[in-house]
Amino acid sequence: MNFSLNEYLDELRPLINVDCGTFTVEGIEVIANLMAGKYQDLGWDVKRIDCGPAGTGLEVRNKPEADHVDIMFIGHMDTVFPVGTAAERPMSVEGDRAFGPGVADMKSGLLNVVYALRNLDASVLDKLSIAVCMNPDEETGSAHSAEWLAGVAKTAKQVLVAEAARADGSLVKARKGMARYRISFHGKAAHAGNDPTAGRSAITEMANWVLAINDMTDLSTGTTFNTGVVKGGEGANIVADFCEIFVDARYWDNEEFNGRDALLRAMTEKPFVDGVRIELDREAYKPSMVPSEQTEALMETVVAAGSEMGLDITFQEVGGGSDANLTASMGIPTLDGLGPAGGAMHSADEFLELNTIEERINLLMRVVTKLAG
Repeated sequence: MNFSLNEYLDELRPLINVDCGTFTVEGIEVIANLMAGKYQDLGWDVKRIDCGPAGTGLEVRNKPEADHVDIMFIGHMDTVFPVGTAAERPMSVEGDRAFGPGVADMKSGLLNVVYALRNLDASVLDKLSIAVCMNPDEETGSAHSAEWLAGVAKTAKQVLVAEAARADGSLVKARKGMARYRISFHGKAAHAGNDPTAGRSAITEMANWVLAINDMTDLSTGTTFNTGVVKGGEGANIVADFCEIFVDARYWDNEEFNGRDALLRAMTEKPFVDGVRIELDREAYKPSMVPSEQTEALMETVVAAGSEMGLDITFQEVGGGSDANLTASMGIPTLDGLGPAGGAMHSADEFLELNTIEERINLLMRVVTKLAG
């Protein structure tokens, strides 16, 4: 591969300098058009997928007529950043790092996959049926793309996810599962001074729930519940008739989580405050990603490919979820973190390690070549 870092950065910049947070459909469409054009230039089949309110997904194949997929790549086009971020801090380069919204999570991963497939020998690609799926809503749990991704994955032999490698270069072999809840409490308003007993406080109900949810955390097993957002009430002198909370759950043990989930649902039928009605909506869900024997074999392939390049490949278990959780839960050998290294994701300090870009493209190419036999 004849790699030019400057050319790569010139190609990366338009992917960074556009607001494309989840549900910012205009920005997602810009990214989808840019990525579609790159694969169309390679002569690959590009299918646009309607992901509802999240916008457009892309399903790219080199052999669209094949009834199976040898390698499925997954990446996401959305970021976590609000409109205005791209103008406020467009992509920049300082020393050995690039900065900008989504520079590591995960626009560089999307571009690395393109570079790898561009530069692979045609004889290798001829042996493989490859699908590249790019979704628009990973950052909020892939609720509108999970069914599509699962439909492609069920015919796949293995899945490679090009999220960023950890800052130390490690790939990801396991990820915690995650769930996100919106829980709404409907009480009855009353004047807090004149007639407080006529009211039914949604906030009092919510407070009891927060304490009960805190008790669901078990640090010994890695299961955590966090009430991160609370909204409700109209005035200090009014018994609140409405309140809602947003809760994040993370876990290694899917069965343990299922028990906690059932407990939460049962709690909606038995309010702490008589007369308060509770609505529970699980807005996002991903089972934990735990390596199987087949995944261990895939890891050995990646380690061997790295060894041939003089790279010491290491793996981590991480708390954040990705679309790898979905395919791993289906029993499909799945590895994550195959993009270039980066860090400080979801923050204004997000960075990409420039000296890992070319090596991670070469690693992908070697892995694909090995999987082609």
